[in-house]
Amino acid sequence: MSYDNICKILAEKYPRDFARWLLTVEPREIKVLKTELSIEPIRADSVTFLQTENRILHLEFQTITRSRTPISFRMLDYSVRLIRQYKVPVTQVVIFLQQTNDEIAFTEEYVSEATTHRYQVIRMWEQDSALFLDNLALLPLAPLTRTTSPQRLLSQVAQSVARISDRETKQDIAAYTEILAGLKFEKDLIRQFLSEDVMQESVIYQDILQKGQQQEAFSFCMSLLDERFGEIDSSIVARVKVLNKEQLEALGRALFKMSTITDLVAWLDQQ
Repeated sequence: MSYDNICKILAEKYPRDFARWLLTVEPREIKVLKTELSIEPIRADSVTFLQTENRILHLEFQTITRSRTPISFRMLDYSVRLIRQYKVPVTQVVIFLQQTNDEIAFTEEYVSEATTHRYQVIRMWEQDSALFLDNLALLPLAPLTRTTSPQRLLSQVAQSVARISDRETKQDIAAYTEILAGLKFEKDLIRQFLSEDVMQESVIYQDILQKGQQQEAFSFCMSLLDERFGEIDSSIVARVKVLNKEQLEALGRALFKMSTITDLVAWLDQQ
């Protein structure tokens, strides 16, 4: 299940709250930009444009520190593309969700022989929980904040969720919170405090669950494709990625009858 995607949903649903948290301005109007950047397509987790300040806030949510393209270089790449496309200053923040001692989570710049590019880093496990407990939009991140008593923190989170008056909002926030809490706490402990029934009634929760299952099926198919055909053209990977869970399962079965990439392309053409 994509924890990063949940954070992306929150940032796009409550951009003003994230801007207040990460910037020192009070924006009057915010436009959420598409996350595919020009040149060769590249996706950022959440890009928020503050029109009143003529600035872009770029949020990058991370659960792991290692990636094919180093995070620091990606931030430089994103910054150049954003400035090229929108011609405004860019504030970039990498938010590490899961506690780690990896130096990457403590690095705030990309350095090469001729270039230095700086960005901000927030490590959720160092953050004071008070800010998150009192803000509905940031509440799902509260379980990841600093604590010496997991039970006390989860109890406070549960109390904050319980105070949400609108039932649909409560269901969604409870779902986000329970899933993100799984990055830090055991399920049994989480469910001592957060109502599973309320969470599972959430339409958003069901959508996230389905997307998580689709991602697992995609990852499994890609491992089969890599084993059978080796490196695959990115255009074919893109076509596989948009298949739903049922189609991916069908592809997994069909792969045993394929001998060439041409067979794969022909199968995709039929979908």
